[in-house]
Formats: sequence, C-alpha cells, structure tokens
Amino acid sequence: MQLFHYHLVTSRVRLLEARYLGKLGFGLLGRYGWKGEASEWFEAGTSWEELDAMGFRLRLVELARGAVNVVLQPGHWEHPRVDHLGIALDEDGFTEALERAADLGLKIQDHPGKRTFIATEAGYRLEVHPPRDWIEELLGNAETLRLGELHLRAQDPEEKAVAIADILGVDRLDCDVLVGDTLVRFQPDGPEGRPELVAEVLL
Repeated sequence: MQLFHYHLVTSRVRLLEARYLGKLGFGLLGRYGWKGEASEWFEAGTSWEELDAMGFRLRLVELARGAVNVVLQPGHWEHPRVDHLGIALDEDGFTEALERAADLGLKIQDHPGKRTFIATEAGYRLEVHPPRDWIEELLGNAETLRLGELHLRAQDPEEKAVAIADILGVDRLDCDVLVGDTLVRFQPDGPEGRPELVAEVLL
C-alpha cells in the first residue's frame, strides 16, 4: 500500500505550481484544458504567457517527482484543499477496500481499467488502484523520493482520520493515520468539507 498521489484545488494554481517546480523540484508533466471547444494539453516548454495568448482555459496541472504525483485544479479556495488522495494497493487490498466501502454504504465510482473513487462522506475522496503498469513505473522511483508525511487541516480532524482508516483497514492514532509508509496527519482549526493542505514531507 502506498499513498502516491494527491489532488489539490486552489484559486492560486500558478503560484502553487511555481512552488512545486521551483522549491520542491517537481517536473511538469502537463497542463490540461481547452482551446476553444477542443480539449488540449501542453507539456513543459510552453509558458503561461503563450497559453494566455492562445486563449487556453486550464482544467488541471499535473506534476511529479520520484514516486509522488500531484494534480492542481482551479477552484475557489486560496489555500489549497484536497479533493482526493491516490492509493496504490495490491489485488487483495484493493478488493478489501471496496468491500469495506460497500459495507459502510459509501458511494463507489468505478472507471474500469483507469481509476476507482470512494466517497468517504468526510469531505474528500480516495482514488484506489489495484496493480497497474503505470503506477508500478512511478513507484519504481521510490528510492529517489516518496511522500513521508501529509499534514491536512480540518474542522473535524478525527472524522477525517476515521474515514480513511476504516476504508483502508489501517492503523489510526487519534487524528494520525498510517497509509503504507506515509503518515497522514489531520490537524484542527481547518475548514469544513475538503481538508486544507498544511505541509508535506518528502523523503
């Protein structure tokens, strides 16, 4: 089990992108969106100024470094909030997570061969994956960098922690949840709904 991906929503996508590219050393995999009515995507090398000039409307920015993948999505919040966390599981772990979610009466959205989402009912979703070739390739970079800790702020931190622990069947200590080798820590005094990103520890 490994937490390898998190999807953030923010009104300051360009500023946050600059942080990941500059301060944290991530690489830009692509900017996805629309030009007119057509869906388009651009790799690194096309500047924001060029994109603005062609009338590009952003949908997502995807970045990666080592075994960590981050997606940024335009939204209403200045401070980035988590839409979902991406978890790689073995076949048994994947099946068991879906069974727990079904037993809890949670909504499961499956896109066969691509991704499966579980709505936690705690303001965020889990994107769970059985073994896939592209994930194995990404996680093969784990020796260079992985996500050691993810700190999130929420109005109801214990509820957020219980949700992920119950679905994945992992250990929880108060508001701390161990997902594989990654500590997910939910802190108090945050917003209602989607938890807010406080910090990540990259190892």
